[in-house]
Amino acid sequence: MRPLPRLHAVTDGRVAALPDLGVRAAAIAAAGSAVALHARHRGAGGDELARLARRFAALARPPEAAVFVNGRPDIAAALAADGVQLAAGDLAPADARAILPAGWIGRSVHSDEEARAAVDEGADFLLAGTIFASGSHPGRAGAGPALVERLARLGRPVVAIGGVTPERAPLLREAGAWGVASVTALWDAADPFACALEFLAAWSDP
Repeated sequence: MRPLPRLHAVTDGRVAALPDLGVRAAAIAAAGSAVALHARHRGAGGDELARLARRFAALARPPEAAVFVNGRPDIAAALAADGVQLAAGDLAPADARAILPAGWIGRSVHSDEEARAAVDEGADFLLAGTIFASGSHPGRAGAGPALVERLARLGRPVVAIGGVTPERAPLLREAGAWGVASVTALWDAADPFACALEFLAAWSDP
């Protein structure tokens, strides 16, 4: 299994509908193997999600970026994706492992209790949020880097999400984050490739 990427470019319905989605995805993927493109669209059916993931796979292959599918380990397995990201209400990590035996199994968590349960259920990594207040989750207060610091002690890589920007990435690395995930800051950037490199700089050797 390849190393877990440091930067996770997560889509939603709005991003998936962008007219220049392919151009932006290719630019993000060009940052290389430390990047994962996440095919996420909660309102989409299986066919639509599979098309999105297949499109990402074609764009990610030349620069060796990773592709994750959110919520559907069956689609991830069918497309030989690098992993699946599970939320509350999705299959448990142990059940997803039976479908996707060779990929990363991530679980979205929002509290210490959810994180401990995810670890007990066999999650390989934790997508932890909301760290900072963000437009993706209006009205939800950010838990702050302290959540990352606590969850990192559970022994699984922690990927921080929610209001994450390149400027905040070093703070999250100091808190123990393995990496970060972004929707708005990355996909809406004027130069997605440059933005991806800015995010990754927090994990570059000095």
